[in-house]
Amino acid sequence: MKTVSTKDLVKGIISGDKRLLGKAITLVESKKPEHRIQAEELLKEILPLTGNSIRVGITGVPGAGKSTFIESFGKLALSKGKKVAVLAIDPSSSLNKGSILGDKTRMEELAKEENAFIRPSPSSGFLGGVANTTFETMLICEAAGYDFILIETVGVGQSEVLVSDITDVFLFLKIIGGGDELQGIKRGIMEMVDLIFINKVEDENLNKAKNTKVELMRALHFMPSKEKDWKVPVLLGSALNNKGLDEVYARIDDFIQLKIKNQTFSETRRKQQEKRFDYWVQEYILQKTKENQSTETFYELHKKNASELKANPSSEAKIFVDRLFNK
Repeated sequence: MKTVSTKDLVKGIISGDKRLLGKAITLVESKKPEHRIQAEELLKEILPLTGNSIRVGITGVPGAGKSTFIESFGKLALSKGKKVAVLAIDPSSSLNKGSILGDKTRMEELAKEENAFIRPSPSSGFLGGVANTTFETMLICEAAGYDFILIETVGVGQSEVLVSDITDVFLFLKIIGGGDELQGIKRGIMEMVDLIFINKVEDENLNKAKNTKVELMRALHFMPSKEKDWKVPVLLGSALNNKGLDEVYARIDDFIQLKIKNQTFSETRRKQQEKRFDYWVQEYILQKTKENQSTETFYELHKKNASELKANPSSEAKIFVDRLFNK
């Protein structure tokens, strides 16, 4: 990656230069130590410009129409004078540098819009294949003035939890005829959602969609409430035909306003940021462990014991950590 000064990157982000915005995100995603130093400088500079967007997480099983929904919803937000950034959690990036969004052809119309920005976001991160930089990428997009940050999960469980922990609104896309209508409950998704949109609803399957809505509402009745005075809405529509999206937009606004009224909006973000801190503490400790020759030897030894089940993996981990901190 050709080096661009932090000052120029900040200037580019503020001015809305998509090329420099992309370079800034690539910098934050980089594994190189020198890039990490500059990335931290960059994030420090832009922090005062962040926090002014609505962060929306979007999940759903493959085939639920996430990309179509995001493109249609993004265009709706643009029509209301908003700027929209789309980040897609990409589990393949750590292995083959692939992209869920590829060359953006799945959101071709939205990608052409001046006030829209689309970027795949690797789930792998830079410290050992577990971390991701979606949160940091989101901050950069906020500093660039994007009003909506739409984060698409790949619907595989871990990314859903991750995205739920960094967004203000968590939206679940459902389709009819996907097998067990309550499959989402088994995966725990229903406990995380703030809004459900049953997609691909047409005249010929309207009755089935209504039945699905009833089943989901019954299931939600037994779920703990995430937000006081908020009953998770189950909406019907078709992203492809732009049906029901205005109501989704309105309910997202209702939810945000309720969180502000309940004084939970800022508190939730504070807790999310604490989780990010805890996460990075663990990652940096692991990184330092692997960089130190003496601790790396013990680390590999206990990891080998765990892999061969010479002892319970959690026990081996505890022995190693106690040893690391001389307990």
